[in-house]
Amino acid sequence: MANETINDPRLEEGVWTTGPDGELVPDYESTFPTINEGEVVNGTVVRVDKDEVLVDIGYKSEGVIPVSELSIRRSVNPADEVSVGDEIAALVMTKEDAEGRLILSKKRARFEIAWKAIETAYEQSEPVTGRVIEVVKGGLILDLGVRGFLPASLVDIRRVQDLDEYLGQELRCKVIELNRSRNNVVLSRRAVLEDERKEMRQAILDKLNPGDVVEGTISNIVDFGAFVDLDGMDGLIHISELSWSHVNHPSEVLEIGQKVKVKVLDIDRERQRISLGLKQTQTDPWQQVLESYQEGDVVEGKVTKVVTFGAFVEILPGVEGLVHISELAQHHVENPREVVSQGDTVNVRILEVDAERRRLSLSLKRVEDGMPIQPRPGDDAEPPAIDLSEDVFAEEAPPLPEASADEPETTAEPAEADSEPETSTAE
Repeated sequence: MANETINDPRLEEGVWTTGPDGELVPDYESTFPTINEGEVVNGTVVRVDKDEVLVDIGYKSEGVIPVSELSIRRSVNPADEVSVGDEIAALVMTKEDAEGRLILSKKRARFEIAWKAIETAYEQSEPVTGRVIEVVKGGLILDLGVRGFLPASLVDIRRVQDLDEYLGQELRCKVIELNRSRNNVVLSRRAVLEDERKEMRQAILDKLNPGDVVEGTISNIVDFGAFVDLDGMDGLIHISELSWSHVNHPSEVLEIGQKVKVKVLDIDRERQRISLGLKQTQTDPWQQVLESYQEGDVVEGKVTKVVTFGAFVEILPGVEGLVHISELAQHHVENPREVVSQGDTVNVRILEVDAERRRLSLSLKRVEDGMPIQPRPGDDAEPPAIDLSEDVFAEEAPPLPEASADEPETTAEPAEADSEPETSTAE
């Protein structure tokens, strides 16, 4: 009989087992899954109480998740975390406690799953996403399945004054420090934002080339220039590239928020920097000098500065020339201020035009009475044609013929011409 029991094929099926007296009894134990402490199992929530949650994992008894093991959040309400019927993962903490209960932990199962994902993200330098659950001294706590610490200095590119505004928000961050033994995860949202900005900058750089003229907005003004926002990336206009004339401070010609057209002067693609020019989008007054004036011409200008060695005279907006002290008067001059003062309007003669160095040499003493003064570019433009009858001008004098050698300069400086008519006629 014993041999028949031992050889009973039903024993191999795991449905029956041999009892204490050798009889066959149902093998209930074999129908339960094998579980080990520290293992993550899946189950269904069957009851939610105020201090614990019961989970059916297919074991001989239901598992118990104490409220302290539901979430990494502090002081949670079980009903806010799970509902009856939810499928959840839980880590087996104790197969049988003092009361014979199977103790599970939802937060530790989530921790194990999350930690593996965080390790992978850390190794591959990929961002992770978590919700801000606490504002603490020095930063934020994010729920990643693991408590992640985001220092205040790494929340944004610029320093954040009020961290409370981030509470409840989901943030993408990079893991910059990971320590399993201390369950320590340090995050940086700033790194993600900088990467995004870098990609955006690269997209802008890919579209730009030196020589392009683009529109932007003045985003900041500093002593050495102004920054222009080019749809998400700042370029710099150095103070020397703001105007053809001298600028003491960028705020003299620009203000924050102003729309400007600028020329791309240079692009450092490796360092992602753009050099811009504002004056290059404006007419170069030096080109006007070369086209309109030549050496020997007499032009009108304004004294802009008086120095020990002479005076600077502006003959066109942005174009100044130097009247050396030796060219101020026929007599010896000890101090230029004896002859001219800042703001004076004077007639000067062009002695030399150095186009390469953009310099003008001028003379005050070589301007003689009666010399014709060259008009400024644009001043001698012909008036627009007006279709009027000749009768309108019937009583007016006919136009004067071109000046001859006998009647020239009297119209240029009448007072002086009247006082010295013979000189002007001789010339």
